[in-house]
Amino acid sequence: MNSITYKNVLVDGVNIFYIEAGDPDYPSIVLLHGFPSSSFMFRNLIDNLKEKYHLIAPTYPGFGLSGMPSAKEFNYSFDHLAEVMERFIDTLAIEKASFLMHDYGGPVGFRIIEKRPELLEKMIVMNANAYIEGLTESSRPLFDYWKNPTVKNKANLEQLLTLEGTKFQYYNGVTDSLLIDPAIVYTDQYFLDRKGNKEIQLTLLYDYQNNVPKYPKWQMLFRKIQPETLIIWGENDTFFSKKGALKYKDDLKNVEYVFYPTGHFPLEEFHHEIGKRIDDFLRKKILE
Repeated sequence: MNSITYKNVLVDGVNIFYIEAGDPDYPSIVLLHGFPSSSFMFRNLIDNLKEKYHLIAPTYPGFGLSGMPSAKEFNYSFDHLAEVMERFIDTLAIEKASFLMHDYGGPVGFRIIEKRPELLEKMIVMNANAYIEGLTESSRPLFDYWKNPTVKNKANLEQLLTLEGTKFQYYNGVTDSLLIDPAIVYTDQYFLDRKGNKEIQLTLLYDYQNNVPKYPKWQMLFRKIQPETLIIWGENDTFFSKKGALKYKDDLKNVEYVFYPTGHFPLEEFHHEIGKRIDDFLRKKILE
């Protein structure tokens, strides 16, 4: 009953690959992945939590094992990814769930919560930014590309899509590099290297600029609905700073923090500890 299963479902004509585990009668957690990964980034956490929770981890179009229509056939924007993920949730008849959002999962999940706040049980934010203060100088190639998408700026940004760029995202800022599973790096890179995927990723990286003006709206959303929130952060993240993580407490009254001495992907080093912390957070109301 608590086996990890690997499934596919058609949403708006696009195949969505997803991982599901745990008894559907358990409290549900929807896990929304970041760049450049897929639902595979949650593999260890799912194993840690499957005895107590119903876990659903979809992969966005253009990533991992989900369908990859070309950038001409599909609108690769965060607005559209959120719409597809919202319909995915409805297709699986998920009526209430905690949302765990990493990196890109933030702008995808925040859009869904803004539109459908009744879906949200609790909010878990993992290195997913919603504040200007969280943006760092390491994102300078991205800012330059937004301002002026020249061939030179595009080439600079494309370095993020190379094997060295992927390794940097996983290894920079970690405490023990020997705990980083090389399979995750090469799996992500395999999908990035597919013909036509570079255009998809550059389209989304360019569209990320449209998330920044939404930060004040999401902050207002947090103040309005006041979800119980757990902030999990790799405090050495070169892309989204600890300063940005701490800004969430300006808008959320019931927020807990846990920082780990690692980089952008804290699950790679600390999935056992994070699993325990998530369990404590989600079970708190039950124990009270």
